[in-house]
Amino acid sequence: MKIGIIGAGFVGSATAFSLIMTGTAHKIVLIDTNQAKAEAEAEDISHAAPFANAGKVISGSYDDLHNAGIVIVTAGANQKPGESRTDLLARNVKIFENIIPQVAKHAPQCIMIIATNPVDIMTEVALKLSGFNQERVIGSGTVLDTARFRTLLGQKFGISTKSVHADVLGEHGDSEVLIWKSAEAGTLTLEEYAQSLNQKLDAIDRDEITDGVVNAAYKIIAGKGYTNYGIAGALTHICRAISNNEHAILTVSSHHNEFAGVRDICLSLPTVINREGVFHVIKPKLSEEEQIDLKDSADKMKTFTQKALELIV
Repeated sequence: MKIGIIGAGFVGSATAFSLIMTGTAHKIVLIDTNQAKAEAEAEDISHAAPFANAGKVISGSYDDLHNAGIVIVTAGANQKPGESRTDLLARNVKIFENIIPQVAKHAPQCIMIIATNPVDIMTEVALKLSGFNQERVIGSGTVLDTARFRTLLGQKFGISTKSVHADVLGEHGDSEVLIWKSAEAGTLTLEEYAQSLNQKLDAIDRDEITDGVVNAAYKIIAGKGYTNYGIAGALTHICRAISNNEHAILTVSSHHNEFAGVRDICLSLPTVINREGVFHVIKPKLSEEEQIDLKDSADKMKTFTQKALELIV
C-alpha cells in the first residue's frame, strides 16, 4: 500500500522507518515544509530498505499523494512553556487548515490517520476540514496507551504482553481511563490470575500501573525530549490492520455521534478496523467508576473540541 506521511519530524520519520522495515507500505511519500529535512529522512530510510522489504521512500509534495491508501498526519506545533492548551489548539488548527484540505484534494479516497496532539480534538478538526465520512478519519487514540498498559501488566505477572487483554479508553492524555473490569490474562480476570500465582493486585499496584501508563510520555520526554518509537509502532499497527483488512480491534479515536450523553466527540473505544477504516465500535464492559471517569473524559474533551472548531475559518 502507498502511504503518505505529513511531517518528517521525530514521529513522522520513525513511522516511515517502521512502515518500511515491517513491509506494511510498499511506497511512502514524506511531506514536510522543510523539504531538505524530508529529502534527508527519505534517503536515509531508503538505505535501510534493502535489509528488510525494499519498499520505496521518497520526499514529495501533495501532488504525490495520488492513489495513497492511507495518509498519516504527524505535523503540528508543540506546546511551549506557559502556553495553554487552547493556545496550542489555535496554532494546530491553523496548521491543519493548510494541510487537511490538500490531503482531501490529492488523496480523496484515502483513510486519514491523525497523530498530532491533542489527538482526539485534532481528529475532529480533521474530520470537519476534510469533508470525509467519519469512518475514514481516525486518530491514533489510545493504541499506544493500551500497549503501555499491557506491557506493565505483562511485566508484573511475567507473561507475554501479547497474552494480556486490557484497554485504555477515552482521551489520549491525562483523563484517559484504564479499564480494569474487563482486563484478562487468558480467560482469567487479572485478580484471578494473580491469585493463581499467589500474587496480589491491590489498589497500590493499580495506582502504580496507572501512573506508569498516564505519565509514560512525561517520563520519556524528560529523558530524551520527545517520544517517537512507541507512537511509530502504534501507527504501523493501525496501518497494517487497514492494509491487510484485518478487522482488528484497536482502541483508535474516532467520531461518535453520542457517547455517555456527550454528542459529536472523538475519543477512543474498542473499534474494529478494516480496509474501509472504522467498521464497528464495541461498547465495552465498564465498572460504575469507569463509566463516570469516561464521561468526565468526554466532557473535558468536548469543551476543547468546541473551542477548536470555533477557530476554523
